[in-house]
Amino acid sequence: MFKYNVRGENIEVTEAIRNYVEKKVGKLERYFTDVPDATAYVNLKVYTEKTAKVEVTIPLPYLVLRAEETSPDLYASIDLVVDKLERQIRKFKTKINRKAREKGVPEREVEVLVNVEDSEESELEIVRTKRLSLKPMGSEEAVLQMNMLGHNFFIFEDAETNGTSIVYRRKDGKYGLIETD
Repeated sequence: MFKYNVRGENIEVTEAIRNYVEKKVGKLERYFTDVPDATAYVNLKVYTEKTAKVEVTIPLPYLVLRAEETSPDLYASIDLVVDKLERQIRKFKTKINRKAREKGVPEREVEVLVNVEDSEESELEIVRTKRLSLKPMGSEEAVLQMNMLGHNFFIFEDAETNGTSIVYRRKDGKYGLIETD
């Protein structure tokens, strides 16, 4: 059984909103054979431009489920977040089942989730492979290269650290940098 930690920013969390969140997020419990003892952290935000953002994080022993969604309607945002979380659970189950088949482990020993179709397995199919050689450069140059190519991310060898790094465009239009050890 999930425990719920529902917080609101710029909104009072009424009993109706809390019940709706618990009802919708509670539907995820059906995907587990034995419901883990976990806390669902739900953060509701309402912005001045009349949009509502819902963030849900459920840390589990074997994975962290996390999704966020923004829409003009708070209840619609909650529904969309739950849909995203269901897709994550299906994807995880597909991955677990594939590893079990590869290693020859009986499926019931590794099965953590139930009642999920394996129809999403085709979503994980790799349809294209690219090879590239990494060129040493700074992160600013990598951002310029990424923008020139019209991509959302760019992999490069950091000239300072000689490690592989990735620059990416964030949803807010700014840039992020991922550095490897």
